Amino acid sequence: MILRSTLGTALVLAVLAPAANGAATVLGSRLGYDCALAALAGYTDQTSIETCTLALESAGLSGRDRAGTYVNRGVIQLRRKAYRQAHADFDTALALEPQLGEAFVNRGAAYLAQHRFAEGVAEIDRGLALGADEPEKAFYNRAVAHEALGDLKSAYLDYQEALRLKPGWSEPERNLARFAVRLK
Repeated sequence: MILRSTLGTALVLAVLAPAANGAATVLGSRLGYDCALAALAGYTDQTSIETCTLALESAGLSGRDRAGTYVNRGVIQLRRKAYRQAHADFDTALALEPQLGEAFVNRGAAYLAQHRFAEGVAEIDRGLALGADEPEKAFYNRAVAHEALGDLKSAYLDYQEALRLKPGWSEPERNLARFAVRLK
């Protein structure tokens, strides 16, 4: 099978990679829940960061909820292109909960945003192995990374998997349409 992409990788990363960030569910406190909602809704405002920080400073979070709140604040930081802060939050989440797949997946997304594609793939692989909450986003981001690394077959297969996991999602559909598949 020969795969060929019809759109430059840089445009794919600049336009599409940020669309696939995953948040973590937090149930332990109202502030933690509000932080999770802000991450899920795609907010990037300072008030959302402050809500997450207040949740982390409060005593009402379990270990897993605290780790999830770090992931959620990291997702918001990632969308703000505050990569150092995002990495720090994902690292802290993993120090609290080393098996938290979402932290690995989102740390991988941060690497992708910094054009550190091989590191991004490795982190996403770890997150998928641990069971990411939104695996379709992980496969989508890994596809973007594979495409940037020139591994078109893996990119194509990951876009297909993202679409299989979330039928009707326009981003993987649009990217799959750019590929021409020829049998050898």
